[in-house]
Amino acid sequence: MKVIIQKFGGTSVSTPQARQEAVAKVQEALDAGERPVVVVSAMGRYGAPYATDTLAGLIAPQGGDNWLRDRDLLICCGEMISSAVFADCLRTAGHDACALTGGQAGIITDSCFGQGRCLRLQPMRLTQLLEQGVIPVVTGFQGMTLDGEMVTLGRGGSDITAALLGRALDAGRVEIFTDVDGIMTADPRVVENAQVLKEISYGEVFQMADQGAHVLHPRAVEVAQQAGLDLIVRNTFSDHPGTRISAGVLSPERHLYGDVLSAVAQMPGRTQLRVKQATPAQQSQLLERLAAQGISVDLINLGEDHCNVTIEEERTDQAVEEAQALGLDYWINQGCTKVSVIGARMRGRPGVMSRITRTLLEAGVTLLQTADSHTTISCLVPSSQAETAMRALHHEFGLDGPPADA
Repeated sequence: MKVIIQKFGGTSVSTPQARQEAVAKVQEALDAGERPVVVVSAMGRYGAPYATDTLAGLIAPQGGDNWLRDRDLLICCGEMISSAVFADCLRTAGHDACALTGGQAGIITDSCFGQGRCLRLQPMRLTQLLEQGVIPVVTGFQGMTLDGEMVTLGRGGSDITAALLGRALDAGRVEIFTDVDGIMTADPRVVENAQVLKEISYGEVFQMADQGAHVLHPRAVEVAQQAGLDLIVRNTFSDHPGTRISAGVLSPERHLYGDVLSAVAQMPGRTQLRVKQATPAQQSQLLERLAAQGISVDLINLGEDHCNVTIEEERTDQAVEEAQALGLDYWINQGCTKVSVIGARMRGRPGVMSRITRTLLEAGVTLLQTADSHTTISCLVPSSQAETAMRALHHEFGLDGPPADA
């Protein structure tokens, strides 16, 4: 029997009714002759008593290694509660199950609290449980150092756990269950005509996650791609087949709608730093100083005597200090959002940028800066105009779906 990984997000395990729907998905895998390994997130979202953000709010931010260590120990509790409760649900349904922490499942991490990385995975205990007909229910989002410290893998880390287990157990696929039917062409809260994608490539979904779309953790996609795993994003509460993510040959009809793009995403909270009358040497010095302060530069445009870069809004004051230290003539534009279009079919396709600029101009959106790659074009716009830009681009590139009277 082939092993599969089934990861259930917070909304899928937040209530008794939701957990019964999740149990039904596990039953489907068993009925198909598969051996499921379950990964669970903490129950619910902020405000729910055992949600990660709720637990994190119990202690005030202080910083320092000891505080980070204790914080990880605290927020690991959410997944531990969830795994024990879900294992009990499976036993109530007549299945033998065993709850495990990430460390007990064999996930060995470094000691970078809050952003841990897996050094190796020792799945012997998981293999033993599977051979005994027991369903392992593993806490997502966490692992353990060699000296027994609990370390979290970063926000969205349960996706990483699922991909790591899939690679270690040579799983047939990894199913990511959530409360939507699959990966969509845009955030449906912003673009009401957003459509579910049937299939998408690793590269495209990685870019979507990296450009702000709340789909999958980029590191989970990276692990799955390296292992050649199929990822399926499905809805716990429906029978929709979901979205398949694969490196294999994708079917020609995978894009039900749209002629070039796969999706539109946004990343708010950006600041644009514009520097005038700066020599190439001064520009290089500025970038070096920003890097030394740990300030990540996003969009970047360098000219003969000027440069434009975007950074996280919360790092604005630090970036200004570095520009002032170099005596640069600068201007700060806060309250910006990066809107990105993603699609593998853009590669070598002329006219895409002209369509984007025309569409934004006609929609009354101010275009502050752009950057592009083979599969992504990003546009910096005022945050007050970001949703307008999202809807306009989604419509321009045919992602809205068929006409209402079709």
